[in-house]
Amino acid sequence: MAKHDTDRLFSGSIPLLYETHLVPLIFEPYARDLAKTLAALRLTNVLEVAAGTGVVTRALDATLPDRVAITATDLNQPMLDQAAKVGTRRTVQWQQADAMQLPFDDGTFDAVVCQFGVMFFPDRRKAYEQARRVLRPGGLFLFNVWDRIEENEFADTVTRALEQLFPADPPRFLARVAYGYHDRQLTARELVEAGFDSKMLDSRTIAARSQAASARIAAMAYCQGSPLRNEIEARDPARLVEATDCAAEAIARQFGRGAVDGKIQAYVVGVTK
Repeated sequence: MAKHDTDRLFSGSIPLLYETHLVPLIFEPYARDLAKTLAALRLTNVLEVAAGTGVVTRALDATLPDRVAITATDLNQPMLDQAAKVGTRRTVQWQQADAMQLPFDDGTFDAVVCQFGVMFFPDRRKAYEQARRVLRPGGLFLFNVWDRIEENEFADTVTRALEQLFPADPPRFLARVAYGYHDRQLTARELVEAGFDSKMLDSRTIAARSQAASARIAAMAYCQGSPLRNEIEARDPARLVEATDCAAEAIARQFGRGAVDGKIQAYVVGVTK
């Protein structure tokens, strides 16, 4: 397996830990924001790509009128299985799909939404082209992206802690992938290359707070509930607990021994076809 082939691999115990630890830690406020944006539009059919364990899907279910059909897709079937297990109030079409080869007809959806997924796409321009293709004229492509890792305090702390633990070959998944696509000019350029009109593009920054009952919960979220785990285990499977302990101690030293609170920041992009 190539060095970074596991960047998009969410399997084993990752989906459950992702849902129970990472979702409440960093994803929920941004999911509500996306759903609120879409609720202001007149929609009948929404597609979600890179749905993960369904945090945005559930926000859409709770916010959008019952008449709106929701299709939620992800590359990783185990993540969709976890999402379906948590469930939704309305019937959602859960479907395994690659964002770069969407299995839907042209002009099918009023909106395409993606939460913190575009940075995982090996060919973002192709994925953006696919989003545009399946949108109806006037449809909205809405997604969010993490800002620089330095603006996301727990992730930055974990990354620096693991650099000390694995100095010869530090796990860099968070900085390289999850928080590595923060150049807004690059994002705008790739969207234009995919066929979107720059005049129809809008973006905004949202800062929020990341909170956990303990530093260890935050460390578990990143080290065991994300593909960072794959990088740690690739170096030494026996050191996963040690790496989690190291990250927890670093968070505790900086944010306290009880409940912890840190800054998170992302930006939201919307572009109309």
